[in-house]
Amino acid sequence: MVLQPVGYGTGMTTTIIIIAVVVVLALAVAAFLASRRRQSKHRHVAAEIRSDAAAHDRDIARSREQAAEAAARADVARAEAERVEQEATEAQRRLDADQARQENALRDADAIDPDVDHRADDYHPGAAGGRTP
Repeated sequence: MVLQPVGYGTGMTTTIIIIAVVVVLALAVAAFLASRRRQSKHRHVAAEIRSDAAAHDRDIARSREQAAEAAARADVARAEAERVEQEATEAQRRLDADQARQENALRDADAIDPDVDHRADDYHPGAAGGRTP
């Protein structure tokens, strides 16, 4: 058995503990500073991105205005198309009524004309094909 002087093992252990604590504290401070630098860099990058985005405000406002103008033109065009569609519908209704009146007049004429067989299968009002030879 080897005899050691009193306090020999304790001093070395204390020194190792102190060195370990100092190293851990140094690593913690380094990590904290690195984190602060990284956060500062991220803040700076975020500010640049926001600045770039704000630079497009005029473009967005212009695009919004153009979209509103186009929508207003589309509303006017839809209203005009609706008006023209109503005109076309009314014109077609008048045409149908005129054709019906004409056909009725031809039927009345054919009914009293002794040369027209208005009961024939191939009879068409006013057509020469309905006449009997």
